[in-house]
Order: sequence, then C-alpha cells, then structure tokens
Amino acid sequence: MKNNKTALAFSLASLLVLGTAAAQAVTFDDPKGDDKGPGNYVYPTDGVYKPGSFDITKVSINKKGDQAEFSVDVNSSLEDPWGMGVGFSVQMVFIFIKNGSGGHADSLPGLNVKFAPDSEWNKVVILSPQKKARVVGEAQTKAAGVVADIVVPNTTRGNNRTLKGSVPLSELGGDGNVDAWSYQVVMQSNEGFPAATDLLTRKVNEYEGQHRFGGGNDGDCDPHTSDVLESAGAKQADMLAYTCGPNGESVKPATLKMIKK
Repeated sequence: MKNNKTALAFSLASLLVLGTAAAQAVTFDDPKGDDKGPGNYVYPTDGVYKPGSFDITKVSINKKGDQAEFSVDVNSSLEDPWGMGVGFSVQMVFIFIKNGSGGHADSLPGLNVKFAPDSEWNKVVILSPQKKARVVGEAQTKAAGVVADIVVPNTTRGNNRTLKGSVPLSELGGDGNVDAWSYQVVMQSNEGFPAATDLLTRKVNEYEGQHRFGGGNDGDCDPHTSDVLESAGAKQADMLAYTCGPNGESVKPATLKMIKK
C-alpha cells in the first residue's frame, strides 16, 4: 500500500510539473489613449471607426498544448459593420515575434516601419477579419520574400473587446517557449481595397477622410499604424518618430524595438 501511495504521489507531481511547463503565458499591458500613432494621428471620419477601436490595451500569448493563442484587447467594444462574420471588421493586427537569431529588419508592405538592430523579427502573426485564403494570397503576391515567416490563424474571432486567434507552435519555429520570446504589436485597419503594394492595410494621409487616417503625410514616409506595444525602454513616440523629405520620401523611418517580459 505504501509503495502504491508513493507511486501515486510521484505521478501526480509529474503531471503537475508537466502541466506547468505546458501552460506558458505572457501578457503585456499598453497605455490607454495612445492610439494617435506618433502623437497626432486622427481616425477616419466614417462612423464605423469608433473611438478607441485602434487603441491596444493588452496583449496576451498563451501556450496551449501544441498551439499558441494570441489575444489583443482594444479600448472599445468590437463591432462588425462590414459583415465579416467573425465579430469584428475594422481592425487588423500584426504580432511580430523574435524567437531566434537574425531576422527581418523591414516590416510588411503598407506598415512603413522598420525594426531596430537586434530587434529584427523572425515570424509575424496576422489577426485579420479577412478569410485566411485572402490574407495568405495577398502575402504571396506582395510579401513573397518573407511569406514563409507570415503565419495566419485558420480563423480570427472578435468578442467584446478582444481579438483572438491560435496557430500551431510548429509554424512559429523557435524553442516553443512563448514566455521567453520578444514581441512587437502593430495596430492597423483592415482594408478590403488596398493599394497595389499594401498588404490589406489602410493608409495615413495628411488629412483624414471617410476611410483614411489623418495627421501623417501623403507620401510613403510616415508609419501607417495608430498604436504599437511600448515599454519603459521602448516608448511609442520615440519608435514612431519619422522624418519626410520635401517630396514625401523617407529620410528617417519609424523604427520599432522588440519587447520582452
């Protein structure tokens, strides 16, 4: 009987250890009210772009078995005005991951941001209300050089204030320790009719319009994002600071840093 009790206790302890190892999670909080890009961006004028819709408040990455679940909270209740059928319409989120050496310093077409040295990304997860086939097809056409490192959930869902999607850990590479990786999150807007070179992203212009953000530049020198993940050592205003030339060319691009818990 004593041996049976000892074996049972050992088995329970082993399961507890394995369960703890498998259930990894990391959460980042982001300031509310900073959905103004470098500081002066404004939302499009159409009513579907509700205040706070592009304001990241929290990002969570949870390891669940052989899956990684990504959750992004925003500062407004999600709505589906365009009938996408997944609980949200206007948001589109890019979650860049550094989980290995080297990586890509350029972001994806339409974001107009770069990544600082030692903050290059290895994988990016896209949370979009568009069907996976559309996102992957656009990536194959417009980001062919890095398409192998673009990961899209089979389905992304929106509920209350949270966007959520899961992908196999095997598609992310690395060692599978999601709580040890570094991340950067870029908030964009789902654009069903993007420019020829943009990956389903919405532009920021000098003046806002019905479906255009304002406060930026009509050239391609300004970062096309309303909010990014920040930390004490990586402030949004600093990362998104940019300089344009007289003809709208980029002189100093917005440059992001990866963030690690």
